[in-house]
Amino acid sequence: MTRMKDKTTTAEQAIALIRDDDVVTTTGFVQSCIPELLHATLEKRFLEQGAPRDLTLIMCAGAGDSKGLGTGRLHHEGLLRRVIAGNFGRMPKVAQAAQENKICGYNLPQGVISQLYRACAAGQPGLFSKVGLHTFVDPRHGGAKVNSRTKEDIVRRVEVEGEEWLFYKATKIDVAFIRGTSADPSGNVSVEREALTLDCLAQAMAAHNNGGIVIAQVERIVEEGSIKPKDVQIPGILVDCVVVADQPEMHRMNYGVQHDPALSGQVRVPVDGIGKMPLEQRKIIARRAAFELPPNGAVNLGVGAPDGVAAVANEEKVTPYITLTTEAGAIGGVLAGGSSFGSSTNAHAIIDQNQMFDFYDGGGLDLTCLGMAQCDREGNVNSSYFGGRLNGSGGFINISQNSRAVVFAGTFTAGGLQIAIEDGNLRIVQEGRNQKFVRAIDQITFSGTYACERGQPVIYVTERCVFQLTSRGLELIEVAPGIDIERDIVAHMGFKPIIENVIQMDPRIFVDTPMGLLDDLLNVNLSERVTFDATQNNVFLNLEGWSVKKRQDVDDLNRVLNDVFAKSGQKVNLIVNKNGFRVAEDLQDIYVETVEDTLARNSTSIAHYTTSAFMRLKMNETLAARGVQPHIFETGEEAQQAIWGS
Repeated sequence: MTRMKDKTTTAEQAIALIRDDDVVTTTGFVQSCIPELLHATLEKRFLEQGAPRDLTLIMCAGAGDSKGLGTGRLHHEGLLRRVIAGNFGRMPKVAQAAQENKICGYNLPQGVISQLYRACAAGQPGLFSKVGLHTFVDPRHGGAKVNSRTKEDIVRRVEVEGEEWLFYKATKIDVAFIRGTSADPSGNVSVEREALTLDCLAQAMAAHNNGGIVIAQVERIVEEGSIKPKDVQIPGILVDCVVVADQPEMHRMNYGVQHDPALSGQVRVPVDGIGKMPLEQRKIIARRAAFELPPNGAVNLGVGAPDGVAAVANEEKVTPYITLTTEAGAIGGVLAGGSSFGSSTNAHAIIDQNQMFDFYDGGGLDLTCLGMAQCDREGNVNSSYFGGRLNGSGGFINISQNSRAVVFAGTFTAGGLQIAIEDGNLRIVQEGRNQKFVRAIDQITFSGTYACERGQPVIYVTERCVFQLTSRGLELIEVAPGIDIERDIVAHMGFKPIIENVIQMDPRIFVDTPMGLLDDLLNVNLSERVTFDATQNNVFLNLEGWSVKKRQDVDDLNRVLNDVFAKSGQKVNLIVNKNGFRVAEDLQDIYVETVEDTLARNSTSIAHYTTSAFMRLKMNETLAARGVQPHIFETGEEAQQAIWGS
């Protein structure tokens, strides 16, 4: 009987198999799940032997600490010839080499690279996707090339049945670095102590099916057959070498945590003890963004200011009513921040990264909250190249383009911004050195124009104000208490936004007590916005400052109105206050078809009022198009005079 091959070996022996000009892919997400020993050994071999040379590195997300660990170890001149990556910010010296034209480079959307692994595994030539249209990835805007040295086109715009798509060319893989927890001598790998599974299976299959080699870093070897079949994440038929990381620092869960069983799903922990954020600018932004959360919806949160939304949701007891996700594959629980970003405490499930991007690209996300480095008057956002630094888009393009609604969140200015909260008012103590709302952004990572064409709702949340995307450009819709529009906002922008009907940001955001957010999200107090005077048969509907952000809002408002009209027993005189009221772009039609029709059917006379001239014009056009004779006034007094008399 032939014995099965023992695939365990040393890191040095495994890395010795890599040849000059090989295409190498590696796993890892930000600071998590990085096969550090393999990177370190590859670096050591090159420094000692000058080989292998001229490698192509393919990586999905950033995998390093931004200071030299992870893929940052591979910066040495001659080691890399080309890099195809979703993120360059985690390997700044490699990014510098690209910016200095020393290597070729492409910055593809993270989800595209993730899905290309599967295309490689299946022997397909590439991937068709709409992700990246009208951004710097689009061949009309650079084709994802990061410098002038990079000549080959790996992204093409094509038409299929009258629709435009991008075709991403697959690059065959010679070597895959993957990571797991346990392996048996046959190379079957499990991931019981890992925070994420990422794309290890697809990467291994892509390399194996191309005749390449797969090197798995694990923390222990177990007896043959001791890993249950359904617990095997990467089957041994795909694995050539198994390397044990015998030094703990070479196999940390992430660079800040050696191991946390709550992140690996081995235990569940109480979340009441999760630290409360201090009331400073990051929490103000997260609190305002949290008002956009859709109950029973799927939500993605980006790194930085957006990941504070998870802490606010937990503090406000909202977490059980939403499902938070990360592009790395975590579903549910309380999303982790800092070095653990991408993972989740008490996650409901962990799926592979490419499958999560299938979910995102297919429209599964109800809301995403992402950071922003620059924004222009058209609502275009840059998060990939700014301040002369190549950062990369990561999953930003996939997520922002395909989420039903988008919240961009970040400070209004950058570099030294200091604020103070005094008696519920916000005061700018020291302005940031760098403007973020500029006349022209350095690179288009998100196209506001394309979003408008598709009716995608988008808002921009800062510590001092909120903007929304409109077909006319960026509109200022909310201002923090204590903030002067001209002095604190317009004076620090490269353009003047639309300013027509600005309301105050919710004052609860600026007081360090629970906001009662859950009641708002569930519309518990929505009935308080309707007043019925039975003696005069008059109804007053106060929609001031309220927003229709999700389909449930339309249904809840329609239900409340029907209850009131049923109580009246007859048609009523109706006044509607729409100051500061907004409806998400993609819900305009359903709102009119339900709520406005309900109002029209149940009223003998109806008057709307709003101080916004644009809103009055839009309402006139919308209602007239439906055969409703609109009466829209500028003030409540005018509306009352017209309907109820003096």
